[in-house]
Amino acid sequence: MALWLLMSGLYEPLIIGFGVASVLVVVLVAKRMDAVDGDHLDIRLKPIKTAQYIVWLLVEIAKANWTVTKIVLSPGMEMRQHLFSVRYTQRSDLGQVIFANSITLTPGTISVEVEPGHFLVHALAYSAHDHIALADMDRRVTAIEAMGAA
Repeated sequence: MALWLLMSGLYEPLIIGFGVASVLVVVLVAKRMDAVDGDHLDIRLKPIKTAQYIVWLLVEIAKANWTVTKIVLSPGMEMRQHLFSVRYTQRSDLGQVIFANSITLTPGTISVEVEPGHFLVHALAYSAHDHIALADMDRRVTAIEAMGAA
């Protein structure tokens, strides 16, 4: 709410009142939802390793963007679409979600299906190097999980 106030520059009492009321409604709804299902997610990640992973992922996204751009702009470039299985080693649901979303965030690849122990991945420009790159990504995501994550 404070960020919105700073960025909007609107400090009228009615607007601030609506903002406070909105925040309270969201907090109450969230508390009520939590009381109903009792589903909790423990976020156990190593902060420094997570920051390093995010930087690495952004670089990988930029490199993959360049590859996809070349495919789109070069009608003669051969697309080698392929569905393949990628094993994961994450111990927590959060780690698996981070890995699957990292695959999907990388242009040209998407996590299609989750099975115990592996993901089904679609690649726009498949190469044998994809397995090596995704194994490296899997290793990096596993490294950000804190010990004791279940």
